[in-house]
Amino acid sequence: MKTVQLENGTFQIDAAIVAEGLNVPPSSLREEMRAGRITSFAERGTGADVGRHRLSFLSGHRRFRVVVDDKTGEIIQRSSIAFEGSSLPRSARRPGS
Repeated sequence: MKTVQLENGTFQIDAAIVAEGLNVPPSSLREEMRAGRITSFAERGTGADVGRHRLSFLSGHRRFRVVVDDKTGEIIQRSSIAFEGSSLPRSARRPGS
């Protein structure tokens, strides 16, 4: 089974992976997303990164990213950064926001 699935322009990723990356309980992830306290966006790779997608998940003070191979759905890179005691700086958010 693929780690991340892409179907009709929509990504599906196991909630446990995202919860771990954001350091939140898996049971509260969906509620936090519905409330807008956790947001996400996807970027398609260009140039040397063609065939990859970067999925970013943002909470009040943490950003979690995975880079996914679009043919296999495998996560080829993951990273998490926390800005404890403050909100994410603009540079850590979605480009252009």
